Amino acid sequence: MRQAGIQGAKRRGKPWQTTVADPNAARPADLVERDFTASRPDELWVCDFTRLRCWDGVVYFAFVIDVFSRGVLGWQLATHMRDTLVIDALRMALSQRRPGADVALVVHSDAGSQLEFNRSLQHGCV
Repeated sequence: MRQAGIQGAKRRGKPWQTTVADPNAARPADLVERDFTASRPDELWVCDFTRLRCWDGVVYFAFVIDVFSRGVLGWQLATHMRDTLVIDALRMALSQRRPGADVALVVHSDAGSQLEFNRSLQHGCV
């Protein structure tokens, strides 16, 4: 988005910040190395979450996307940013996997406030 000069819409005030990286935390290697391409389904998934303003307040939307198909495989909505939000989205995605697709899947996430979730995912196969 930065390269294209695009930014998220916000009406007023300071920008929202949902990712709070811990600069002292040990991070696993970036297995993707910023190359978000895949040659087949279930080879690389990416996950993140965003904040949505609703009439009754704010909800957080976590999602898992298959890089090859660009399809949303799993999602979850919650009123909190705890790691269970993203883990529930990942569980939904895993339940959608094709039979025999249980080899060499890499799930990539950022290094935000759900660091324990990130630490558990960046180790390669799920």
